[in-house]
Amino acid sequence: MIKLENVTKKFGELTAVNNLSFEILRGEIFGLLGKNGAGKTTTIKMLTLQLKPTSGQIFFEDAENEIEIKSLIGIVPQHLNFDQDLTVGENLELHARLYHLPKNLRQKKIDELLHFVELEKVKNSFVKNLSGGMKRRLLIIRALIHEPKILFLDEPTVALDPQVRRKIWELIQNLKSRGITIILTTHYIEEAEFLCDRVAILNIGKLVALDTTKNLCKGKSLEEIFIQLTN
Repeated sequence: MIKLENVTKKFGELTAVNNLSFEILRGEIFGLLGKNGAGKTTTIKMLTLQLKPTSGQIFFEDAENEIEIKSLIGIVPQHLNFDQDLTVGENLELHARLYHLPKNLRQKKIDELLHFVELEKVKNSFVKNLSGGMKRRLLIIRALIHEPKILFLDEPTVALDPQVRRKIWELIQNLKSRGITIILTTHYIEEAEFLCDRVAILNIGKLVALDTTKNLCKGKSLEEIFIQLTN
């Protein structure tokens, strides 16, 4: 689905990402792990066209230009960035308009997505009055409004309690079952171990491991492997 070939990103003398080469497969949940400063955010920004590589290339299957790539991807940021003075439905309507969703389809799509994450009852509620878990679910379906094939999830369960986090995990697994390719960044190593088909571990801008969690662990926890590779 996505292929990186010798991708490097420099900011002056600083090399944030150093010669990355790997593939993200269609329909998988792919985890991108690393400590702060490892290059995760820079990599995601290049994959989502917010930054251009200093060198190397990124290829998207089924897309040849930026417009086609942008139509393929949905982005769920770490920080909540709703208009707090609009209702749930109004926020989704605004996003649907930004993606030029036809008027006759907008409300149908919005209602389908709200039903999917069990938020139909709060459609007319102001976002600022929702719980943290509701806001996270809303953030995810907002990114699905244009039916992307690839979804980027940046710390999707940050600051949520364990019970709500599990509900988000179930939602992510449901999205995978619908054929969506998911790229996940998280600081919760158990989250990556539970959800991801494969994980890539970055350390100081370099790829230090890439495999299934089963093959990486071999009797150890993913957290133990992560500590071993990033210290």
